[in-house]
Amino acid sequence: MVEFAINHCTVTPVRQEPSESSEQLTQLLFGEVCEVLDRLPRWTKIRSTIDGQEGWVDFKMLTDVKGESGKVKAEGVVAVPMAVATDLETGEERMLTLGTRLPNYAHGTFEVLGKQYLINPTEVRGERLEGKGDEAMRREDVCAIAQTLLNAPYLWGGKNAMGMDCSGFTQVVYATQGINLLRNAREQMTQGELIPSLAEAQPGDLAFFDHADRDPNATNISHVGLLLDN
Repeated sequence: MVEFAINHCTVTPVRQEPSESSEQLTQLLFGEVCEVLDRLPRWTKIRSTIDGQEGWVDFKMLTDVKGESGKVKAEGVVAVPMAVATDLETGEERMLTLGTRLPNYAHGTFEVLGKQYLINPTEVRGERLEGKGDEAMRREDVCAIAQTLLNAPYLWGGKNAMGMDCSGFTQVVYATQGINLLRNAREQMTQGELIPSLAEAQPGDLAFFDHADRDPNATNISHVGLLLDN
């Protein structure tokens, strides 16, 4: 039987090995669901249900869930670098970062693990998820949200405003439009449609780099960026 768990912390590191000193591969944001693959006394091996990334997480950061919880659908996504959600029962405040998905979202409230939270609706995208809304408006929205992350520090495996890598950046920005990108640049390149030339690119499109200019033997995509204009 497949087991699932939910990350109940704002940001949780996912590591290559079950050790705090091991490389950070990616991060889970609050409310993200993962499949449980293995358990050790202090560590849980997981697979993200969003992008399929696998790694080890400190078991204290996760809450086990039953049944079909791995298929929870988000109806809202945090669209600002940092937002505050308030537990309606206890009044406890929780920081949420851009790209955090909000299950059962409606009119400024959402529910995770049976708890109801209140959040400023101006900081959430809901109406444009799953391809809804005018394409030009969505492209404009993508570019505007991307620019709110200017000066965010680089962090290998990061995908939040306090530290992110290139593909973490594009992943969380596109999440605000209900588009689930894979985790790494070379994986993201397999999605969407190939644009024949840079002249045909539009704001919000992704550009991929293999850095062959620095390494003539480079064959793999190693970087991704987001186009703001031509």
